[in-house]
Amino acid sequence: MKNIAVVLAGNGVYDGAEIHEATLTMLAIAQQGANYQCFAPDTNQAHVINHLSGEEMPETRNVLVEAARIARGNIKALSEYKAEEFDAIVFPGGFGAAKNLCTFAFDGPNCKVNADVERAIKETVSAGKPIGALCISPALIAKVLGDVQLTIGSDKGTAEAIETLGAKHITTTHGEIVVDEKYKVITTPCYMLDATISQIAVGASNVIAKILEIA
Repeated sequence: MKNIAVVLAGNGVYDGAEIHEATLTMLAIAQQGANYQCFAPDTNQAHVINHLSGEEMPETRNVLVEAARIARGNIKALSEYKAEEFDAIVFPGGFGAAKNLCTFAFDGPNCKVNADVERAIKETVSAGKPIGALCISPALIAKVLGDVQLTIGSDKGTAEAIETLGAKHITTTHGEIVVDEKYKVITTPCYMLDATISQIAVGASNVIAKILEIA
């Protein structure tokens, strides 16, 4: 069975990993006959958002500790990730991907990428293994790799910011994927579009299917 690393950015769409995207990615992996291991950087979140009111809360939370909620405790610090132990790596979306894994949500093209995230991406590419990225996560892939073909859907402003990093953006709709042959990067828009949970499931499933095809 193939093994896929799933990198979570916390717990919750506004300040962490998007829970539907994360869970449906893990479900797609299991349904398609592979194994997954969750990872997250052991670092504090950029901030904490009340998911009922949308307001910032005066708290500090750890990305790894929060992501453990989604992973049911079966999670490792991203610093432990070794590309040779996995067949691919996948980054579900959520604002945490653009706040905790990198600072794209705050700094746009001038963002910085978490050191463990950058290392994981570069090591996976060097090993010739696929990378999946959902929703806004392609932004951090673009920051690290530069000349990569990908999609975040159809949001013009975000697409232009990503292309500033040297990437080529392809406009897509629900469930569609974009494959970069050079870097083996597979992306899909998910909740970057006005989507239903069933549409998220299709996108996640299509990304995993392509990963398993080329891994």
